Amino acid sequence: MTNKPARVMVWDGAIRLVHWLMVALVPLLWWTAEEGHMDWHKSFGLTMFGLVLFRLIWGLIGTWTARFAPMVQRIGSLNIYIKKLRNRDSGATFGHSPLAVLSVFALLLALTAQVTTGLFSVDIDGLESGPLAVLISFETGRQFAAVHELNFNLLLALIGLHITAIAIYYFVLKDRLVEPMVTGHRSRADFPTSDLPENRLQLLPVIAAAALALACVIAISNFG
Repeated sequence: MTNKPARVMVWDGAIRLVHWLMVALVPLLWWTAEEGHMDWHKSFGLTMFGLVLFRLIWGLIGTWTARFAPMVQRIGSLNIYIKKLRNRDSGATFGHSPLAVLSVFALLLALTAQVTTGLFSVDIDGLESGPLAVLISFETGRQFAAVHELNFNLLLALIGLHITAIAIYYFVLKDRLVEPMVTGHRSRADFPTSDLPENRLQLLPVIAAAALALACVIAISNFG
């Protein structure tokens, strides 16, 4: 009989690094915009663009828990999962729970909208513009800027809901979700099924995804 490891990798190093870099960048982007440090804001915005693009690519070629296809399949069991939560049973999930899937998709959609509108935004004086604003008119650039500001408020609301959910899991359901996102691992005993999906991190897909994201960032930054 093969001995199972005491701990299993749930979140690979790439997805954890991207996650925490995004966490750090959101307040930096807000602060630089509020204080008028637009050169820094643009640099941080391009960095966020690269991270979002990497995450989207990683959702297609990454480890099992990072991929979008298994996440979409889990939405079908949302009603069953909610019933478990009502009984204060978090039902530890290998990867994203059905509710977490909805949260991830909403946050990624909001972040994608934020970085995209930022690329085309133009300020009221026309002095500060995103690198792709040269492709559109001043009026259209101002419309992108308005959506950019409005969408950031939506993004903050989604982040607030995300943090609230993590707190509820921790204090009510006694399920620590932050620790695995730091270490990448959970106890094997958390998952009663005998077989878990293959979730090993491979270097080649990481390099490919990072190279593609970096190439896009460099191309856009040099566009204007």
